[in-house]
Amino acid sequence: MLELRKSIIETFEFTEKEFESIQGFFKPKKIKKGDYFLQTGQYVNHLGFVENGILREFLYENNKEITKWFSTSGYFAVDLSGFVYGQTSKVNFQALSDVSLLTLSKENYDIIGDRLPRWNKLEKMFLTNCFSVLENRVVSHLSMNAEERYSQLFKSQPELFNQVPLNYLASMLGMTPETLSRIRNKLSKSIS
Repeated sequence: MLELRKSIIETFEFTEKEFESIQGFFKPKKIKKGDYFLQTGQYVNHLGFVENGILREFLYENNKEITKWFSTSGYFAVDLSGFVYGQTSKVNFQALSDVSLLTLSKENYDIIGDRLPRWNKLEKMFLTNCFSVLENRVVSHLSMNAEERYSQLFKSQPELFNQVPLNYLASMLGMTPETLSRIRNKLSKSIS
């Protein structure tokens, strides 16, 4: 709960009192490596906050797995449109390690709006934060070459490179595993 407290208070400018009024709505959930938090076609009735571990968000496109994102400690995991609009998920969230989550049901998410007078502002900040992350990813894919995307991810989340299979990283970065290996080798030689 400590990581959630820090994230909500710092990122969304909650007061300590406001956080205390909603923390009971978050329920702990453990997911074993290889199991799913959410699968394509399931109704999205929970969002998750990763306390520790790694969830891989992916979808199938033309019979191929495409990795969209890795939710690590301090990140939320949710198919946002499915959650907000009560629809089925278009993506899967699979545990790449044992994962500890704090989950919030859609029902409790809506109740929080009744409890906190300024929830609309806080909810707007949450959604803006989600879209900012997405926008940054789109811009990086459009404006950066493969080596620059690799370097940016390595600088922001270096732990992924020791914990996540390279083919998943390559997929998220929009490159083949072979290209990722060439970039890794090139950059490691330039460091030596």
